[in-house]
Amino acid sequence: MLVGNLTTPAVMPASGEFFEALVQRPGVRIERIISHGHCSEAGFWYEQKEAEWVMVVQGEARLRFEQGDRVVELKPGDWVEIAARERHRVEWTTPEEETVWVAVFYS
Repeated sequence: MLVGNLTTPAVMPASGEFFEALVQRPGVRIERIISHGHCSEAGFWYEQKEAEWVMVVQGEARLRFEQGDRVVELKPGDWVEIAARERHRVEWTTPEEETVWVAVFYS
């Protein structure tokens, strides 16, 4: 049995984002991500081979999607499904508090 708390503080790396695998099984990975004023580097795009379902638990964030130059704003409880290989980036996370995400990656 695994037990944890999504909002437990983490030691933040200099990059401004903390990643923790909560569950990893064949075909699925669930991560806790904590951001504090983080955004993707200029010109960088995520393009994972898996699909991703991501939800903001605490804080706020903005994701930018390359196709159509769409921006999605996320507040606590908001989620978005990202197709495999869909290029996206973290445009902004609130600098006033930690943004806690749950990300589910699946094939």
